[in-house]
Amino acid sequence: MNEIISRYCPRIEFDSYDDFYTNYRCNVPENFNFAYDVVDEWAELQPEKLALLWTNDAKEVKSFTFTEIKRLSDKSANALISLGVKRGDVVMLILKQRPEVWILMCALMKIGAICIPGTYQLTAKDLEYRCNIADVKLLITIDDADVLKNIDIARSECKKLEKIAVVGGTIPSGYIDMRAEIEKADSDFTKIPSSAKDPMLVYFSSGTTGMPKMVLHNHAIPLGHIVTAKYWHCVEDNGVHLTQTDSGWAKFAWGKIYGQWICGAAIGAYDTEKFTPKGMLDALQRLRPVTFCAPATVFRYLIKEDLSGYDFSFIRHTSVAGEPLSPEVYNKFKELTGLEIREGFGQSETSVMAAVFKWLPVKPGSMGKPAPLFDLKLLDENGETCDKGIVGNMSITRAGKNMYDIEGGDPSVPIPVIGMSQSAGVFRGYWKDKEITGNSWSGETYQTGDMAWSDDDGYLWFVGRNDDVIKCSGYRIGPFEVESALMEHPSVLECAVTAAPDAMRGQVVKATIVLARGFTGGEELIRELQNHVKRVTAPYKYPRIVEFVPELPKTISGKIQRNMIRKKDFS
Repeated sequence: MNEIISRYCPRIEFDSYDDFYTNYRCNVPENFNFAYDVVDEWAELQPEKLALLWTNDAKEVKSFTFTEIKRLSDKSANALISLGVKRGDVVMLILKQRPEVWILMCALMKIGAICIPGTYQLTAKDLEYRCNIADVKLLITIDDADVLKNIDIARSECKKLEKIAVVGGTIPSGYIDMRAEIEKADSDFTKIPSSAKDPMLVYFSSGTTGMPKMVLHNHAIPLGHIVTAKYWHCVEDNGVHLTQTDSGWAKFAWGKIYGQWICGAAIGAYDTEKFTPKGMLDALQRLRPVTFCAPATVFRYLIKEDLSGYDFSFIRHTSVAGEPLSPEVYNKFKELTGLEIREGFGQSETSVMAAVFKWLPVKPGSMGKPAPLFDLKLLDENGETCDKGIVGNMSITRAGKNMYDIEGGDPSVPIPVIGMSQSAGVFRGYWKDKEITGNSWSGETYQTGDMAWSDDDGYLWFVGRNDDVIKCSGYRIGPFEVESALMEHPSVLECAVTAAPDAMRGQVVKATIVLARGFTGGEELIRELQNHVKRVTAPYKYPRIVEFVPELPKTISGKIQRNMIRKKDFS
């Protein structure tokens, strides 16, 4: 039995999904701290246990044991303290997938400081907003020219930002060499007491409506991701797990640190400067992960490549999250590799809320069934539970029967979710904004804003964000179904379906399409695609507007930004 998991979960193995959903439990010790209680503990129990296997576009490969992660995070904690960082201070990390991401995140946990991961695509305006609203004290970044340029523009307007450190070989004048600070720091670190209720991690929401909100998690959130890692990713003790994502996205917390290390897996990291299908395939051959998770975009590109020369035999489990995977992509990837892709669903605010867990047969296009952490329901506009087949808002009730309890709590007492001081798996609230936190809860229910429906077997089917649902002539059209239909056509590499303004209908369906190699856009292809959608799904859902583009707007994680397309069309 895994020596770490057994300390928190009284039962680990289950006979069926129903057994898992009904009986899974996990306790959060009052003083739980992931860096001390997982990373340092693995170093004590198994000093040579592999923690991180890293590669990059230059095909370098580096490995780190838990002993090395402990030593480097202890040195980093001392280095941070020497730079003035203390408990409760806020530090932003813009580090792509440099090994220092894992080391510094652990160091910040040990100090009790709050970590804000950021993507390298942040503009000067983004940086100024985030630094000021979060009172960022120290910013640690890679030595990327564009990132440093934006930091230079923003830094004079960042009121609480005291210091900027750089990880890399080129350190500009006026910046701190973070690697040099870590190297010279003492390796003996005196443990600082902490509480599971202390704030630990902040992710900025996507900001599709208004300015981005700060999603705050405490030290209990890593234990929420045991379900993510063990029962959805199906990671294996001592096996390499690769989730392909940048460290600035919440998928990093989902798939590249917490649950995976608790379960004893090694993290695989492909630190790419720019995603290419060939680069991803080559990195897989170097890392040879046992389990692999990626955004849908990655799989859409991989199936268009010649995969005959690549070995996939080392992969035993494959999963996808971030956005739905069309059945066409699922079927093609399985045909080419023999691997099933199991979907999962969650948010920056939560751990995995629903998934095609290992006991469940795959229904291509479905996100599976609810996780045991939450009392997940589909609610209509009046807060009533939707019947099978009716689209509703995915919602979490305040007193989910399987919510994690802080150790010593009474399991019969409902856990107050607003503020999130006593549970893992769900955010504590939107930091520094009680009004928005309160508004995200209707009575005792958190409404995610994601729309879905449930079939007769209890499987959930994603429709879209509430903002993404298209309202055309009285119909409510989910973008995913239209995108799935389009993806069946050989000319479509990837696509985004959004609402576009229309004087008569209010809104109409628009398809923004990236064509596969060998195809050229034109009126004839537009009519062919429109007729194809009419044949595959309800005719009223066909895209009245089709636009061909060289690429779609995406987050650094590869998630399509439909809101950017809508914003342009409605401006």
